[in-house]
Amino acid sequence: MSQLPPPSTHRSASPRAAVAVLAFVGIIASLMQTIVVPLIPQLPSLLHTTATNTSWIITATLLAGAIVTPIAGRLGDIFGKRRMLLISLLLLIAGSVICALTSSMGVMLAGRILQGLAMGVIPLGISILRDELPREKVGAAVATISATMGVGGAIGLPVSALIAQNANWHVLFWAAAGLAAVALVLVLALLPESPVRTPSKFDGVGAAGLAAGLVALLLPITKGADWGWASPLTLGLFAAAVVILVLWGIFELRIAAPLVDLRVSARPQVLFTNMASIAVGFAMYAMSLSFPQLLMAPTATGYGLGLSMVQAGLALAPGGLVMMLLSPVSARLSSRRGPKVTLIAGAVVIGAGYVLAFFLTSAVWQVITASMVIGAGIGLAYAAMPALIMGAVPLKETGAANGLNSLMRAVGTSGSAAVMGVILANMTMTLGPATLPTLAGFHTTFAVAIFAAVAAMVLAALIPRNRNAGEAANTAAGELVDAKG
Repeated sequence: MSQLPPPSTHRSASPRAAVAVLAFVGIIASLMQTIVVPLIPQLPSLLHTTATNTSWIITATLLAGAIVTPIAGRLGDIFGKRRMLLISLLLLIAGSVICALTSSMGVMLAGRILQGLAMGVIPLGISILRDELPREKVGAAVATISATMGVGGAIGLPVSALIAQNANWHVLFWAAAGLAAVALVLVLALLPESPVRTPSKFDGVGAAGLAAGLVALLLPITKGADWGWASPLTLGLFAAAVVILVLWGIFELRIAAPLVDLRVSARPQVLFTNMASIAVGFAMYAMSLSFPQLLMAPTATGYGLGLSMVQAGLALAPGGLVMMLLSPVSARLSSRRGPKVTLIAGAVVIGAGYVLAFFLTSAVWQVITASMVIGAGIGLAYAAMPALIMGAVPLKETGAANGLNSLMRAVGTSGSAAVMGVILANMTMTLGPATLPTLAGFHTTFAVAIFAAVAAMVLAALIPRNRNAGEAANTAAGELVDAKG
């Protein structure tokens, strides 16, 4: 049973303040995904190690973020969502300070893992909004918070490139720590604790099993290109992931208070939404990986546009802004047509953006246009997913359910990073001392992304429109399908 404190003891959140604070927190956490991208070519010399080792600076954060999202959601359901939000921000501050103070590979890796552990703030924020805000405010608010996952990554590239180009690289992490500290103060001052709790024992065994299974799954996905897809290490980890996750699922089905309620997650509305989330995450990351390289490729390649890192980041920034601007549109569309229609529309728009990119890449404005179209589709799709999830699970399970949905997006982006990286690494040309992807390589990544968008559209179409009366009664208080934000 969920517990609510007496009305007199609970301070209600101002809807505008809650949305603004949680959107800011989400953007800060998402910035960690791209904050080191401008440093990638320099990291081996900066950290006195090999390029293969420094790739873990990206991989470790991705893995930590994927693992923590369902765990943070469940801990929020049990111990308080605001409390977990504050802990996540403290971890982000600590990780940023560690990175700012070191030039050691091992210490930097520890700091980046701590930064990744802050990614649970987005599902926590979505659950807080559902608990705190009036029903008519929830739709637009959740859409805004969900969109921050794409916005933070898009904004982070030009900002971090600008700092890295004009200041010592450690300043990047001091800036991250400062922004996280501001977010911490805002949460303390403006956001009350959510009244909704699910008192139960935390499933530590389930958390450990999920972490082990995800590491075994995501590690070969992200590193398979380096290790070899048929190598014993890659195949062994995939096999281990299957065994661990199957055993984990059996364990979760047998205990009273599991980390992830697989019975709830197996409901068709939740299942197909999560499968569509993988496909959308896959399509989203294709742009993040291919577009910057296309913009920065030398003009001597015959297709490159010759931009600097800062210029390329600025060219892609409008796509992130479009994601944010489309979130209210997504909420209104979900209100009138249902979030299923919104998710389908988002997948169609994403696919249309990659079709544009496939045929129009000869000028900077063409790439910008394609990125904005793709950003619009991602904004629509990402904002619709939490509405579908929260309309299908009991109120007390929103934190864990949203955490699992965020996990599915992370699995999609991890898979995209591996697949697109393999394509661009194997379809290359030589220009002087440099080895660069060919135009055919970029076209192949766009074609794969179009396929992912089509898969998302098909999976979204399979989401049931209606639930039975019992399920509807359980979620009526937070139903987003009928929200009029």
